[in-house]
Amino acid sequence: MAGYLDSQRVVLAPATLGFTPDVQVLLSITRLDSGVSQPAILDAQWRLIDRRGQVRDNRIIHLQEQHAGSTASQVQAQGVLLQRLAEQLSAALKPLANQPPVADVPRKSAPVQVKPAEQERQPKIPMASPVRTDMEMFRF
Repeated sequence: MAGYLDSQRVVLAPATLGFTPDVQVLLSITRLDSGVSQPAILDAQWRLIDRRGQVRDNRIIHLQEQHAGSTASQVQAQGVLLQRLAEQLSAALKPLANQPPVADVPRKSAPVQVKPAEQERQPKIPMASPVRTDMEMFRF
């Protein structure tokens, strides 16, 4: 993948601490096999997720490659399928590479301390005080 993307920023998950990927690739290969008289077959699905966590691409692919029937030719055909998968995946990744960074959400500023001079200018509200009377209250 690094060769097709011409980048050294290809990292296996889980990424190292502090690394923010431009795109995360979720790849699932559901089939990669062949037989003496059957072609090599690759079935896979990928999902590309950008920095914001949005799914940008979701694709299911089915690839086939003919071979001569020997074990060596089957393995070679499966390798060709994996290379074609990498080519298609890198073509889907290139438009998403080097995205602008996600804008930081503005943080709430710390509460501003009111200076004593400003406190004097603000109107003062009288504090409530209990009213005392000579009456007594009885409850039954």
